[in-house]
Amino acid sequence: MKLCLILGDQLSPSLSSLADHHTQTDVVLMCEVRSEATYVKHHKKKIAFVFSAMRHFAKGLSDDGYDVRYVQYDDQNNTGSLIGEVGRIITQEPITEIVVTAPAEHRLQTEMAGWSLELNLPVTIKEDDRFLCSPNEFSSWAEGRKQLRMEYFYREMRRKYSILMDQDGPIGGQWNYDAENRKPPSSGLVVPDTFCAQHDEITQEVLALVEHHFPDHFGDLLPFHFAISRDQALAALDQFIAKRLRLFGDYQDAMVQNEPWMYHSHIGFYLNCGLLNPLECIERAEAAYHKGVAPLNAVEGFIRQVLGWREYVRGIYWLKMPDYKSANFLEARRQLPDFYWTADTQMNCMRQCITETKQNAYAHHIQRLMVLGNFALLAGIAPDEVNNWYLLVYADAYEWVELPNVTGMVLFADGGLLASKPYAASGAYINKMSNYCGSCKYKVSVKNGPNACPFNYLYWDFIGRNDGKLRGNPRMGFMYKSLDRMSDEKRDAIQEDSRRFLNAMDADEKI
Repeated sequence: MKLCLILGDQLSPSLSSLADHHTQTDVVLMCEVRSEATYVKHHKKKIAFVFSAMRHFAKGLSDDGYDVRYVQYDDQNNTGSLIGEVGRIITQEPITEIVVTAPAEHRLQTEMAGWSLELNLPVTIKEDDRFLCSPNEFSSWAEGRKQLRMEYFYREMRRKYSILMDQDGPIGGQWNYDAENRKPPSSGLVVPDTFCAQHDEITQEVLALVEHHFPDHFGDLLPFHFAISRDQALAALDQFIAKRLRLFGDYQDAMVQNEPWMYHSHIGFYLNCGLLNPLECIERAEAAYHKGVAPLNAVEGFIRQVLGWREYVRGIYWLKMPDYKSANFLEARRQLPDFYWTADTQMNCMRQCITETKQNAYAHHIQRLMVLGNFALLAGIAPDEVNNWYLLVYADAYEWVELPNVTGMVLFADGGLLASKPYAASGAYINKMSNYCGSCKYKVSVKNGPNACPFNYLYWDFIGRNDGKLRGNPRMGFMYKSLDRMSDEKRDAIQEDSRRFLNAMDADEKI
Protein backbone atom coordinates (compact mmCIF):
# COMPACT_ATOMS: atom_id res chain seq x y z
CA MET A 1 0.00 0.00 0.00
CA LYS A 2 1.44 3.35 -1.09
CA LEU A 3 0.90 6.57 0.75
CA CYS A 4 0.70 9.65 -1.48
CA LEU A 5 1.37 12.84 0.47
CA ILE A 6 -0.04 15.98 -1.19
CA LEU A 7 1.17 19.37 -0.02
CA GLY A 8 -0.85 22.56 0.18
CA ASP A 9 0.66 23.99 -3.02
CA GLN A 10 0.14 20.79 -5.01
CA LEU A 11 -3.59 20.98 -5.66
CA SER A 12 -3.46 19.58 -9.19
CA PRO A 13 -5.23 16.42 -10.39
CA SER A 14 -2.32 15.84 -12.79
CA LEU A 15 0.20 15.73 -9.94
CA SER A 16 3.10 13.38 -10.66
CA SER A 17 2.70 11.57 -7.34
CA LEU A 18 -0.83 10.55 -8.37
CA ALA A 19 0.23 9.17 -11.74
CA ASP A 20 0.61 5.54 -10.63
CA HIS A 21 -1.86 5.73 -7.77
CA HIS A 22 -4.25 2.80 -7.35
CA THR A 23 -7.48 4.04 -5.82
CA GLN A 24 -8.43 0.56 -4.62
CA THR A 25 -5.29 -0.04 -2.56
CA ASP A 26 -3.37 3.21 -2.03
CA VAL A 27 -4.17 6.15 0.21
CA VAL A 28 -3.78 9.91 -0.06
CA LEU A 29 -2.74 12.03 2.91
CA MET A 30 -3.34 15.76 3.19
CA CYS A 31 -2.82 17.67 6.41
CA GLU A 32 -3.02 21.16 7.83
CA VAL A 33 -0.05 21.40 10.16
CA ARG A 34 1.28 24.02 12.50
CA SER A 35 4.84 23.82 11.18
CA GLU A 36 3.74 24.97 7.72
CA ALA A 37 1.25 27.57 8.92
CA THR A 38 3.67 29.25 11.32
CA TYR A 39 7.28 28.88 10.11
CA VAL A 40 6.57 32.49 9.26
CA LYS A 41 3.39 34.08 10.60
CA HIS A 42 1.49 33.97 7.33
CA HIS A 43 -1.25 36.48 6.54
CA LYS A 44 -4.61 35.28 7.85
CA LYS A 45 -6.08 35.37 4.33
CA LYS A 46 -3.20 33.26 3.04
CA ILE A 47 -3.79 30.53 5.62
CA ALA A 48 -7.54 30.59 5.00
CA PHE A 49 -7.03 30.41 1.24
CA VAL A 50 -4.64 27.46 1.39
CA PHE A 51 -6.67 25.49 3.96
CA SER A 52 -9.95 26.04 2.12
CA ALA A 53 -8.40 25.14 -1.25
CA MET A 54 -6.88 22.02 0.30
CA ARG A 55 -10.20 20.91 1.77
CA HIS A 56 -12.03 21.45 -1.52
CA PHE A 57 -9.32 19.58 -3.42
CA ALA A 58 -9.47 16.67 -0.96
CA LYS A 59 -13.25 16.53 -1.35
CA GLY A 60 -12.85 16.41 -5.12
CA LEU A 61 -10.41 13.51 -4.85
CA SER A 62 -12.78 11.65 -2.53
CA ASP A 63 -15.64 12.19 -4.94
CA ASP A 64 -13.43 10.69 -7.67
CA GLY A 65 -12.87 7.51 -5.67
CA TYR A 66 -9.57 8.24 -3.90
CA ASP A 67 -9.11 7.07 -0.32
CA VAL A 68 -8.20 10.42 1.26
CA ARG A 69 -7.08 10.83 4.85
CA TYR A 70 -7.42 14.51 5.67
CA VAL A 71 -6.11 15.95 8.93
CA GLN A 72 -7.62 19.27 9.93
CA TYR A 73 -5.64 21.83 11.90
CA ASP A 74 -7.71 21.48 15.07
CA ASP A 75 -7.77 17.67 15.07
CA GLN A 76 -6.82 16.75 18.64
CA ASN A 77 -4.43 14.07 17.34
CA ASN A 78 -2.68 16.40 14.88
CA THR A 79 1.07 16.22 15.56
CA GLY A 80 1.68 19.62 13.99
CA SER A 81 4.22 18.54 11.35
CA LEU A 82 4.23 16.77 8.02
CA ILE A 83 6.59 14.01 9.13
CA GLY A 84 4.57 13.60 12.31
CA GLU A 85 1.39 13.02 10.33
CA VAL A 86 3.12 10.63 7.93
CA GLY A 87 4.56 8.78 10.91
CA ARG A 88 1.14 8.57 12.54
CA ILE A 89 -0.58 7.03 9.51
CA ILE A 90 2.13 4.43 8.92
CA THR A 91 1.50 3.10 12.43
CA GLN A 92 -2.17 2.66 11.51
CA GLU A 93 -1.95 1.29 7.96
CA PRO A 94 0.31 -1.28 6.22
CA ILE A 95 2.16 1.38 4.21
CA THR A 96 5.06 0.05 2.16
CA GLU A 97 6.12 3.21 0.30
CA ILE A 98 5.67 6.95 0.59
CA VAL A 99 5.30 8.93 -2.64
CA VAL A 100 5.39 12.72 -2.89
CA THR A 101 5.85 15.25 -5.66
CA ALA A 102 9.00 17.27 -5.06
CA PRO A 103 8.32 20.20 -2.74
CA ALA A 104 8.63 23.65 -4.26
CA GLU A 105 10.75 24.94 -1.38
CA HIS A 106 14.32 23.99 -0.53
CA ARG A 107 13.68 23.68 3.21
CA LEU A 108 11.07 20.95 2.66
CA GLN A 109 13.09 19.13 0.04
CA THR A 110 16.05 19.02 2.45
CA GLU A 111 13.80 17.77 5.23
CA MET A 112 12.25 15.05 3.07
CA ALA A 113 15.66 13.79 1.98
CA GLY A 114 16.03 12.30 5.46
CA TRP A 115 12.55 10.85 5.78
CA SER A 116 13.36 7.39 4.45
CA LEU A 117 15.94 6.80 7.17
CA GLU A 118 13.80 8.38 9.87
CA LEU A 119 10.61 6.50 8.94
CA ASN A 120 12.33 3.28 7.87
CA LEU A 121 10.35 3.23 4.61
CA PRO A 122 11.23 4.02 1.01
CA VAL A 123 10.32 7.60 0.11
CA THR A 124 9.96 8.34 -3.60
CA ILE A 125 10.18 12.03 -4.51
CA LYS A 126 8.87 12.60 -8.04
CA GLU A 127 9.68 15.59 -10.21
CA ASP A 128 7.13 18.40 -10.21
CA ASP A 129 6.30 18.46 -13.91
CA ARG A 130 3.66 21.20 -13.59
CA PHE A 131 6.35 23.77 -14.39
CA LEU A 132 7.43 24.38 -17.97
CA CYS A 133 11.18 24.25 -17.32
CA SER A 134 12.74 21.70 -15.00
CA PRO A 135 15.64 22.67 -12.71
CA ASN A 136 17.94 20.45 -14.77
CA GLU A 137 16.84 22.11 -18.00
CA PHE A 138 17.42 25.55 -16.52
CA SER A 139 20.82 24.51 -15.23
CA SER A 140 21.77 23.36 -18.73
CA TRP A 141 20.59 26.68 -20.18
CA ALA A 142 22.59 28.61 -17.58
CA GLU A 143 25.82 26.63 -17.97
CA GLY A 144 28.65 28.70 -19.42
CA ARG A 145 26.67 31.96 -19.58
CA LYS A 146 28.28 35.06 -18.10
CA GLN A 147 24.88 36.63 -17.49
CA LEU A 148 21.61 34.84 -16.79
CA ARG A 149 19.22 37.37 -18.29
CA MET A 150 15.54 36.54 -18.31
CA GLU A 151 14.98 37.96 -21.79
CA TYR A 152 17.10 35.28 -23.48
CA PHE A 153 15.62 32.49 -21.37
CA TYR A 154 12.15 33.75 -22.27
CA ARG A 155 12.89 33.61 -25.98
CA GLU A 156 13.99 29.99 -25.65
CA MET A 157 10.75 29.16 -23.84
CA ARG A 158 8.69 30.87 -26.54
CA ARG A 159 10.44 28.73 -29.15
CA LYS A 160 10.10 25.54 -27.12
CA TYR A 161 6.34 25.90 -26.68
CA SER A 162 5.63 27.76 -29.96
CA ILE A 163 3.93 30.63 -28.16
CA LEU A 164 3.22 33.82 -30.13
CA MET A 165 5.51 32.59 -32.89
CA ASP A 166 5.40 33.19 -36.63
CA GLN A 167 7.51 30.35 -38.00
CA ASP A 168 10.98 31.01 -36.51
CA GLY A 169 10.34 34.53 -35.28
CA PRO A 170 8.03 36.30 -32.85
CA ILE A 171 4.62 37.45 -33.99
CA GLY A 172 4.77 41.17 -34.63
CA GLY A 173 8.51 41.13 -35.18
CA GLN A 174 9.44 41.85 -31.55
CA TRP A 175 10.04 39.52 -28.65
CA ASN A 176 9.18 42.05 -25.99
CA TYR A 177 6.65 44.90 -25.90
CA ASP A 178 7.57 46.19 -22.45
CA ALA A 179 8.25 49.70 -23.81
CA GLU A 180 4.54 49.95 -24.65
CA ASN A 181 3.47 48.78 -21.20
CA ARG A 182 4.46 51.74 -19.04
CA LYS A 183 1.60 54.19 -19.32
CA PRO A 184 0.88 56.28 -16.23
CA PRO A 185 -2.68 56.21 -14.93
CA SER A 186 -5.05 58.51 -16.75
CA SER A 187 -8.18 60.07 -15.33
CA GLY A 188 -11.43 58.26 -15.93
CA LEU A 189 -10.06 54.72 -15.82
CA VAL A 190 -12.79 52.21 -15.01
CA VAL A 191 -11.19 49.21 -13.35
CA PRO A 192 -13.29 46.02 -13.31
CA ASP A 193 -13.66 44.21 -10.01
CA THR A 194 -11.48 41.22 -9.35
CA PHE A 195 -13.03 37.75 -9.16
CA CYS A 196 -15.12 37.23 -6.02
CA ALA A 197 -16.09 33.71 -4.99
CA GLN A 198 -19.05 32.91 -2.76
CA HIS A 199 -18.35 31.29 0.61
CA ASP A 200 -19.61 27.76 1.09
CA GLU A 201 -19.79 25.80 4.35
CA ILE A 202 -16.23 24.51 3.99
CA THR A 203 -14.81 28.00 3.59
CA GLN A 204 -16.92 29.34 6.45
CA GLU A 205 -15.49 26.66 8.73
CA VAL A 206 -11.96 27.53 7.67
CA LEU A 207 -12.51 31.24 8.26
CA ALA A 208 -13.73 30.52 11.80
CA LEU A 209 -10.73 28.25 12.40
CA VAL A 210 -8.23 30.87 11.24
CA GLU A 211 -9.84 33.59 13.31
CA HIS A 212 -9.64 31.36 16.38
CA HIS A 213 -6.15 29.87 15.97
CA PHE A 214 -4.23 32.72 14.30
CA PRO A 215 -5.53 35.91 15.95
CA ASP A 216 -2.10 37.55 16.15
CA HIS A 217 -1.13 36.92 12.53
CA PHE A 218 -0.85 39.84 10.13
CA GLY A 219 -3.71 40.96 7.94
CA ASP A 220 -7.46 41.20 7.58
CA LEU A 221 -9.33 37.92 7.24
CA LEU A 222 -12.49 39.47 5.81
CA PRO A 223 -13.73 40.13 3.25
CA PHE A 224 -12.58 36.83 1.77
CA HIS A 225 -13.22 36.26 -1.93
CA PHE A 226 -10.44 34.05 -3.31
CA ALA A 227 -11.24 31.19 -5.65
CA ILE A 228 -10.80 27.97 -3.70
CA SER A 229 -11.44 25.30 -6.35
CA ARG A 230 -10.21 24.61 -9.84
CA ASP A 231 -13.56 25.58 -11.37
CA GLN A 232 -13.49 28.91 -9.57
CA ALA A 233 -9.85 29.50 -10.51
CA LEU A 234 -10.71 28.91 -14.16
CA ALA A 235 -13.58 31.38 -13.81
CA ALA A 236 -11.13 33.93 -12.39
CA LEU A 237 -8.82 33.38 -15.35
CA ASP A 238 -11.69 33.74 -17.83
CA GLN A 239 -12.84 36.94 -16.14
CA PHE A 240 -9.35 38.44 -16.43
CA ILE A 241 -9.11 37.61 -20.12
CA ALA A 242 -12.58 38.96 -20.86
CA LYS A 243 -12.51 42.12 -18.75
CA ARG A 244 -8.95 43.20 -17.92
CA LEU A 245 -6.41 41.70 -20.31
CA ARG A 246 -7.13 44.30 -23.00
CA LEU A 247 -5.74 47.12 -20.86
CA PHE A 248 -3.33 45.05 -18.77
CA GLY A 249 -0.38 45.88 -21.01
CA ASP A 250 -0.91 49.63 -21.09
CA TYR A 251 -1.40 50.03 -17.35
CA GLN A 252 0.47 47.11 -15.79
CA ASP A 253 2.89 49.54 -14.08
CA ALA A 254 0.26 52.09 -13.01
CA MET A 255 -0.82 52.64 -9.42
CA VAL A 256 -4.06 54.32 -8.40
CA GLN A 257 -5.14 55.12 -4.87
CA ASN A 258 -7.93 52.81 -3.66
CA GLU A 259 -7.62 50.63 -6.78
CA PRO A 260 -5.53 47.70 -5.55
CA TRP A 261 -6.41 45.30 -8.36
CA MET A 262 -6.03 47.45 -11.47
CA TYR A 263 -5.93 45.38 -14.70
CA HIS A 264 -3.78 42.56 -13.35
CA SER A 265 -4.79 38.92 -13.52
CA HIS A 266 -4.63 38.01 -9.79
CA ILE A 267 -4.08 34.36 -10.75
CA GLY A 268 -0.70 33.98 -9.06
CA PHE A 269 -2.63 32.65 -6.06
CA TYR A 270 -4.02 29.82 -8.17
CA LEU A 271 -0.95 29.10 -10.29
CA ASN A 272 1.30 28.80 -7.28
CA CYS A 273 -0.93 26.39 -5.36
CA GLY A 274 -1.73 24.26 -8.41
CA LEU A 275 -5.37 25.10 -9.13
CA LEU A 276 -4.27 26.42 -12.53
CA ASN A 277 -1.43 25.20 -14.70
CA PRO A 278 0.76 27.73 -16.51
CA LEU A 279 0.36 26.42 -20.05
CA GLU A 280 -3.43 26.65 -20.01
CA CYS A 281 -3.19 30.27 -18.85
CA ILE A 282 -0.69 31.08 -21.59
CA GLU A 283 -2.73 29.37 -24.29
CA ARG A 284 -5.96 31.13 -23.28
CA ALA A 285 -4.20 34.49 -23.42
CA GLU A 286 -2.68 33.67 -26.80
CA ALA A 287 -6.11 32.65 -28.09
CA ALA A 288 -7.47 36.02 -26.92
CA TYR A 289 -4.92 37.76 -29.15
CA HIS A 290 -5.80 35.66 -32.19
CA LYS A 291 -9.52 36.33 -31.60
CA GLY A 292 -8.93 40.07 -31.36
CA VAL A 293 -9.99 40.22 -27.71
CA ALA A 294 -6.72 41.80 -26.55
CA PRO A 295 -3.78 43.55 -28.28
CA LEU A 296 -0.35 42.04 -28.69
CA ASN A 297 1.39 44.26 -26.14
CA ALA A 298 -1.04 43.12 -23.42
CA VAL A 299 -0.95 39.43 -24.31
CA GLU A 300 2.83 39.32 -24.73
CA GLY A 301 3.28 41.16 -21.41
CA PHE A 302 1.10 38.66 -19.58
CA ILE A 303 2.72 35.65 -21.23
CA ARG A 304 6.17 37.03 -20.40
CA GLN A 305 5.23 37.06 -16.72
CA VAL A 306 4.10 33.43 -16.76
CA LEU A 307 6.30 31.74 -19.36
CA GLY A 308 9.33 33.97 -18.82
CA TRP A 309 9.61 35.49 -15.39
CA ARG A 310 7.84 32.81 -13.30
CA GLU A 311 9.87 29.96 -14.80
CA TYR A 312 13.07 32.03 -14.71
CA VAL A 313 12.91 32.88 -11.00
CA ARG A 314 12.21 29.26 -10.16
CA GLY A 315 15.25 28.26 -12.20
CA ILE A 316 17.42 30.81 -10.38
CA TYR A 317 16.11 29.56 -7.03
CA TRP A 318 17.05 25.92 -7.57
CA LEU A 319 20.29 26.81 -9.33
CA LYS A 320 21.58 28.94 -6.46
CA MET A 321 20.06 27.55 -3.27
CA PRO A 322 20.90 27.26 -0.44
CA ASP A 323 23.57 29.98 -0.59
CA TYR A 324 21.18 32.38 -2.33
CA LYS A 325 19.18 32.78 0.86
CA SER A 326 22.08 34.45 2.68
CA ALA A 327 23.10 36.81 -0.14
CA ASN A 328 23.67 40.41 1.00
CA PHE A 329 25.86 42.08 -1.61
CA LEU A 330 25.13 45.63 -0.40
CA GLU A 331 25.66 44.64 3.25
CA ALA A 332 22.28 46.02 4.33
CA ARG A 333 21.73 45.68 8.08
CA ARG A 334 18.81 47.89 9.14
CA GLN A 335 15.78 46.31 10.82
CA LEU A 336 12.41 46.39 9.09
CA PRO A 337 10.52 49.43 10.43
CA ASP A 338 7.31 48.88 12.33
CA PHE A 339 5.17 50.73 9.78
CA TYR A 340 5.56 47.78 7.38
CA TRP A 341 3.12 46.08 9.74
CA THR A 342 0.93 48.99 10.79
CA ALA A 343 0.92 51.30 7.72
CA ASP A 344 1.32 54.14 10.24
CA THR A 345 3.45 56.41 8.11
CA GLN A 346 3.04 59.85 6.56
CA MET A 347 4.47 58.61 3.23
CA ASN A 348 1.21 58.13 1.35
CA CYS A 349 2.59 55.69 -1.23
CA MET A 350 3.86 53.39 1.53
CA ARG A 351 0.66 53.78 3.55
CA GLN A 352 -1.48 52.88 0.54
CA CYS A 353 0.53 49.82 -0.48
CA ILE A 354 0.89 48.44 3.06
CA THR A 355 -2.79 49.03 3.84
CA GLU A 356 -3.83 47.20 0.67
CA THR A 357 -1.42 44.39 1.46
CA LYS A 358 -2.96 44.08 4.92
CA GLN A 359 -6.48 44.08 3.48
CA ASN A 360 -5.96 41.79 0.49
CA ALA A 361 -2.79 39.72 0.99
CA TYR A 362 -1.97 41.15 -2.42
CA ALA A 363 -0.23 44.07 -4.09
CA HIS A 364 0.69 44.20 -7.75
CA HIS A 365 4.27 43.93 -8.93
CA ILE A 366 5.06 47.64 -9.22
CA GLN A 367 3.74 48.29 -5.72
CA ARG A 368 5.92 45.46 -4.46
CA LEU A 369 9.00 46.49 -6.45
CA MET A 370 8.98 50.26 -6.85
CA VAL A 371 7.29 51.40 -3.65
CA LEU A 372 7.64 48.83 -0.86
CA GLY A 373 10.81 47.26 -2.25
CA ASN A 374 12.35 50.50 -3.43
CA PHE A 375 12.05 51.96 0.07
CA ALA A 376 13.62 48.86 1.63
CA LEU A 377 16.50 49.08 -0.86
CA LEU A 378 17.11 52.81 -0.30
CA ALA A 379 16.88 52.51 3.48
CA GLY A 380 19.28 49.56 3.60
CA ILE A 381 16.94 47.08 5.29
CA ALA A 382 18.45 43.63 5.86
CA PRO A 383 17.48 41.07 3.17
CA ASP A 384 16.39 38.41 5.66
CA GLU A 385 13.93 40.86 7.26
CA VAL A 386 12.53 41.94 3.90
CA ASN A 387 12.28 38.37 2.61
CA ASN A 388 10.46 37.30 5.77
CA TRP A 389 7.93 40.11 5.32
CA TYR A 390 7.22 39.43 1.65
CA LEU A 391 6.91 35.69 2.28
CA LEU A 392 4.28 36.03 4.95
CA VAL A 393 2.15 38.96 3.76
CA TYR A 394 1.26 37.79 0.23
CA ALA A 395 -1.06 34.87 -0.48
CA ASP A 396 0.82 33.98 -3.68
CA ALA A 397 4.22 33.92 -1.95
CA TYR A 398 6.23 30.72 -1.63
CA GLU A 399 9.96 30.86 -1.11
CA TRP A 400 10.87 29.67 -4.62
CA VAL A 401 9.14 32.69 -6.18
CA GLU A 402 9.49 35.22 -3.36
CA LEU A 403 13.21 34.85 -2.61
CA PRO A 404 14.63 35.56 -6.10
CA ASN A 405 12.19 38.42 -6.59
CA VAL A 406 13.17 40.07 -3.31
CA THR A 407 16.85 39.16 -3.01
CA GLY A 408 17.60 39.65 -6.69
CA MET A 409 15.06 42.09 -8.10
CA VAL A 410 14.07 44.22 -5.11
CA LEU A 411 17.26 44.42 -3.06
CA PHE A 412 20.07 43.66 -5.54
CA ALA A 413 21.40 41.48 -2.73
CA ASP A 414 22.73 38.91 -5.19
CA GLY A 415 25.04 41.50 -6.74
CA GLY A 416 23.46 41.44 -10.18
CA LEU A 417 22.86 37.76 -10.87
CA LEU A 418 19.18 38.37 -11.58
CA ALA A 419 18.93 42.10 -12.33
CA SER A 420 21.49 44.12 -14.28
CA LYS A 421 21.19 47.10 -11.89
CA PRO A 422 19.39 48.03 -8.65
CA TYR A 423 15.76 49.04 -9.12
CA ALA A 424 16.28 52.25 -7.15
CA ALA A 425 14.20 55.33 -7.91
CA SER A 426 13.39 58.71 -6.44
CA GLY A 427 9.92 60.05 -5.80
CA ALA A 428 9.67 61.17 -9.42
CA TYR A 429 9.03 57.63 -10.61
CA ILE A 430 6.24 57.06 -8.07
CA ASN A 431 4.72 60.43 -8.99
CA LYS A 432 4.79 59.54 -12.68
CA MET A 433 3.22 56.11 -12.29
CA SER A 434 0.64 56.85 -9.57
CA ASN A 435 -1.65 59.45 -8.05
CA TYR A 436 -0.27 58.83 -4.56
CA CYS A 437 1.84 61.96 -4.27
CA GLY A 438 -1.01 64.46 -4.38
CA SER A 439 -2.32 63.19 -1.02
CA CYS A 440 1.04 63.02 0.74
CA LYS A 441 2.39 65.16 3.56
CA TYR A 442 5.74 65.23 1.76
CA LYS A 443 6.27 67.15 -1.48
CA VAL A 444 7.67 65.14 -4.35
CA SER A 445 8.88 68.33 -6.05
CA VAL A 446 11.03 69.24 -3.03
CA LYS A 447 14.45 67.61 -2.95
CA ASN A 448 15.73 68.45 0.54
CA GLY A 449 14.48 69.46 3.95
CA PRO A 450 11.73 68.17 6.27
CA ASN A 451 8.99 68.63 3.66
CA ALA A 452 10.86 66.84 0.88
CA CYS A 453 9.78 63.40 -0.36
CA PRO A 454 12.06 60.98 1.53
CA PHE A 455 12.56 58.93 -1.64
CA ASN A 456 14.35 61.94 -3.18
CA TYR A 457 17.24 62.27 -0.74
CA LEU A 458 17.31 58.58 0.20
CA TYR A 459 17.89 57.76 -3.47
CA TRP A 460 21.05 59.86 -3.65
CA ASP A 461 22.15 58.69 -0.21
CA PHE A 462 21.84 55.10 -1.48
CA ILE A 463 23.91 55.93 -4.57
CA GLY A 464 26.57 57.63 -2.47
CA ARG A 465 26.96 55.08 0.31
CA ASN A 466 27.16 52.18 -2.19
CA ASP A 467 29.76 53.87 -4.39
CA GLY A 468 32.29 51.11 -3.88
CA LYS A 469 29.80 48.42 -4.86
CA LEU A 470 27.94 50.08 -7.73
CA ARG A 471 30.11 52.65 -9.48
CA GLY A 472 31.58 50.03 -11.78
CA ASN A 473 28.14 48.89 -12.97
CA PRO A 474 27.83 50.08 -16.60
CA ARG A 475 24.14 50.87 -16.13
CA MET A 476 24.89 53.15 -13.16
CA GLY A 477 27.34 55.45 -14.93
CA PHE A 478 24.89 58.30 -15.51
CA MET A 479 23.82 58.36 -11.84
CA TYR A 480 27.41 58.58 -10.63
CA LYS A 481 28.22 61.33 -13.09
CA SER A 482 25.25 63.26 -11.71
CA LEU A 483 26.40 62.62 -8.16
CA ASP A 484 29.93 63.78 -9.01
CA ARG A 485 28.57 67.07 -10.37
CA MET A 486 26.77 67.91 -7.13
CA SER A 487 28.14 70.62 -4.92
CA ASP A 488 29.46 69.84 -1.46
CA GLU A 489 26.50 71.72 0.00
CA LYS A 490 24.06 69.52 -1.91
CA ARG A 491 25.80 66.33 -0.81
CA ASP A 492 25.83 67.53 2.80
CA ALA A 493 22.10 68.27 2.63
CA ILE A 494 21.39 64.77 1.26
CA GLN A 495 23.40 63.12 4.02
CA GLU A 496 21.84 65.28 6.74
CA ASP A 497 18.26 64.66 5.54
CA SER A 498 18.90 60.93 5.23
CA ARG A 499 20.53 60.73 8.66
CA ARG A 500 17.66 62.63 10.27
CA PHE A 501 14.98 60.52 8.55
CA LEU A 502 16.60 57.13 9.15
CA ASN A 503 17.39 57.92 12.78
CA ALA A 504 13.76 58.89 13.33
CA MET A 505 12.64 55.66 11.62
CA ASP A 506 14.99 53.55 13.74
CA ALA A 507 13.61 55.24 16.86
CA ASP A 508 10.05 54.28 15.81
CA GLU A 509 9.00 57.88 15.39
CA LYS A 510 6.17 58.50 12.94
CA ILE A 511 7.72 59.48 9.62
